Amino acid sequence: MSHILIVEDEAAIADTLVYALQAEGFTTTWLQLAEAALALQASSPADLLILDVGLPDISGFEACKRLRRFSEVPVIFLTARDAEIDRVVGLEIGADDYVVKPFSPREVAARVKAILKRMAPRTVAPVEAVHGPFQLDAERVQIHYHGQLLALTRHEFRLLQTLLGQPERVFSREQLLDAVGVAADAGYERNIDSHIKSLRAKLRQVASGSEPIQTHRGLGYSLRLI
Repeated sequence: MSHILIVEDEAAIADTLVYALQAEGFTTTWLQLAEAALALQASSPADLLILDVGLPDISGFEACKRLRRFSEVPVIFLTARDAEIDRVVGLEIGADDYVVKPFSPREVAARVKAILKRMAPRTVAPVEAVHGPFQLDAERVQIHYHGQLLALTRHEFRLLQTLLGQPERVFSREQLLDAVGVAADAGYERNIDSHIKSLRAKLRQVASGSEPIQTHRGLGYSLRLI
């Protein structure tokens, strides 16, 4: 069963999460400080992190930024702030979901289950396949473009893998969020635009004159094999 790392400085909140998650069959570890959580994740990785934004040592946002330097583990933010900009920032720096306090521990457990289910391997394209200038190796989680290996985040890999699976098909932002494993009800389908922007920049570094990812205003994105 999956192991969940809870990083929360309020014992009462952590206790309710531990109880709800263990009732669903998960194993858990609870830490109060982000620095300790980052060290533990580097040495003994959990399958998902529940990360409070307001921690005593460093903020959850800063912790997530550091985490993304060495891990693509799914992250759910917990926060008392409900401002849209906070949600957008959280998702853009690599979170998979965002839960505002007060919350239902059972709902958080359900969100954990949903994220881990979406993270399970899925057949989007053959394990190894060539798509025009792209070479996809799903087993090694690698994509080459014009013979050069792309340095992709987990979200970027799944996004490009999905587009490669059905070239010319227009995917909505909601469909792409689901493909990369981010809950659509976390809001802000526009968050996918940030991943597209980053992915395009990496493709241009390899072939500056090409623009394989196409924007369809009001609809979404597609990929053209050029």
